[in-house]
Amino acid sequence: KTMIITISGALGSGKSTVAKILVQKFNLKHYSTGDFMREIAAKREVTLLELSKLAETDRSVDKELDDYQIKLGKDEDNFIIDARLGWHFIPNSIKIFLDVTDEEAAKRIFKEGRTDEKYNTDLNATLENIKNRRASEIKRYLDYYNLNYYDHNNYDLVVDTTEIPAEEVAEKIIKFIEEKK
Repeated sequence: KTMIITISGALGSGKSTVAKILVQKFNLKHYSTGDFMREIAAKREVTLLELSKLAETDRSVDKELDDYQIKLGKDEDNFIIDARLGWHFIPNSIKIFLDVTDEEAAKRIFKEGRTDEKYNTDLNATLENIKNRRASEIKRYLDYYNLNYYDHNNYDLVVDTTEIPAEEVAEKIIKFIEEKK
């Protein structure tokens, strides 16, 4: 039996943290376009924010990400991917969206202190960067694909993670998947 789970969601909603818990539970491989974006950024010697900005005018960034996801969806049967547009590129997946308030997202991202996001110098800067990055992504995906990944109608399950820890979010998803079977 195949199981492919795509996890999309807001910045700082806990996509990779929740994915890692589900990977353990269902014994699946884990992929992340965030990790892949970081690899592309490193290769091009730019920050994530710069790469996002670049992607607004340079389609090659998204093309690389899209092809990567499409190939995974075709070549593999059992995996989880946290990816903004995974639900779109891997249509036969269980589609999950994680939501969170901007304020909570900023706290989480700032606390994490991601080394490749040094521009998040304080909580306010982090909040501002979240809003800018989201606006950039929404614009880009509308322009390129005529899609809004924030539209909850694209998903099988939406979980607001603002008030609940990752373990509890994962529990909700596990319950949903087991009831679907």
